[in-house]
Amino acid sequence: MNTIIIEDEKPAARRLSRMLAELNVEVSQMLHSVEESIAWFQENEHPDLIFLDIQLSDGLSFEIFDAIDIKSAVIFTTAYDEYALQAFKLNSIDYLLKPIDDEELEVAVKKYKERIPKKEKLSVDFDEIKKLLVNPIERNYKKRFTVKIGQHLKMIPVEEIECFYSENKGTYAATTDGRNYLLETTLEDLQNELQPEIFFRVSRKFYININAIKDIITYTNSRLQLKLHHFHEFEIIVSRERVKEFKDWLN
Repeated sequence: MNTIIIEDEKPAARRLSRMLAELNVEVSQMLHSVEESIAWFQENEHPDLIFLDIQLSDGLSFEIFDAIDIKSAVIFTTAYDEYALQAFKLNSIDYLLKPIDDEELEVAVKKYKERIPKKEKLSVDFDEIKKLLVNPIERNYKKRFTVKIGQHLKMIPVEEIECFYSENKGTYAATTDGRNYLLETTLEDLQNELQPEIFFRVSRKFYININAIKDIITYTNSRLQLKLHHFHEFEIIVSRERVKEFKDWLN
């Protein structure tokens, strides 16, 4: 499988390459700008798979595809977590929000490998994605979750949920009254359902409601520990890779 990375931040590109190596995916080339990428594609055989950042140092990476007819499969690596995710999902193998998570990367690579034998269409409609980047999708975020309690169904308003967390392969909502409810969803699915100004994924295990944060404490290895008003069952740590983004989110 011939794979390349197009990413203007060289440390991020090297980190992604190392992560892919652990999944037995060898990266043959790392490109860092629109200009460099166009020149490379003109002189080289096109790869099977591209890990593509949207915003490069000299413009949007879509300019590469305007200049070169590329039919490679694409997995986006993007910071556009507030909009256009529907377009990325429909028009690519997958999308990975920065900072890239090991497990999410493994899932994306698996998706690509599963689609190859089926000979499914792998090309990307970049024009459609560009339209949605210019005119962000009007998102309808969930206002409530419905859970089953015995023979009854209970509706939980989103504003009453302090956090979502995973435990023993289940996903739970912890509410302001100190109760925990098992949901029929995953943290990955919640990504498109929660309002990003209100909820932030601080680690693989937790999504946190900004209004539930009682205290933020410096922690070992440049991490942060969060204390919520009512949820005390597990320690909540902001992973080191997400600390900067978390601080930006708070502002």
